[in-house]
Amino acid sequence: MSLQTLQDELKFYLDNNPNENSNVKKMLKFLREEKNCFSRSNLKGHFTGSAWIIDDTHEWVLMTHHKKLNKWLQLGGHADENENLLEVAYTEAVEESGLKHFTVISDKIFDLDIHQIPPYKNIPPHYHYDIRYIFKAKMDPDTIIVSRESKDVSWLSKKDVLKKNSEESIERMLIKCEQYR
Repeated sequence: MSLQTLQDELKFYLDNNPNENSNVKKMLKFLREEKNCFSRSNLKGHFTGSAWIIDDTHEWVLMTHHKKLNKWLQLGGHADENENLLEVAYTEAVEESGLKHFTVISDKIFDLDIHQIPPYKNIPPHYHYDIRYIFKAKMDPDTIIVSRESKDVSWLSKKDVLKKNSEESIERMLIKCEQYR
């Protein structure tokens, strides 16, 4: 994926999600103007790739209880200079869950979000420009491995997700994933 491809994908996403104009425009500006926008060495912020993972029944979501942020989130992480954020999301999902096989439901951007990350050790506060994709996996709790980045990784019933994290972006992804039934 090139910068142009991501720019095109963001414009396609905006065409289909005009109510998210503000975040898309900020991402496009950041992509155009920032060097090293895929590297965590950019202390203003950087792109990340995430996976919203549902099971075959579409009733469960695989989430991680993130250790540093102390909240339940979709799996994902830093691009580390990889411009292919779908690949980043897939790699992070494998690393954070121990699961080896995911079906990419769509290679189009599923959701996006810009959020501030609080300071940690010698890293100042900065922004994550998070590009999210939707995946499917076989629900087998016995095969999950909790990475060192997480307190827990678990399949959560959709009806319980907002009890764990009621942020707007989590609710938005819950709503959006209904169109993939």
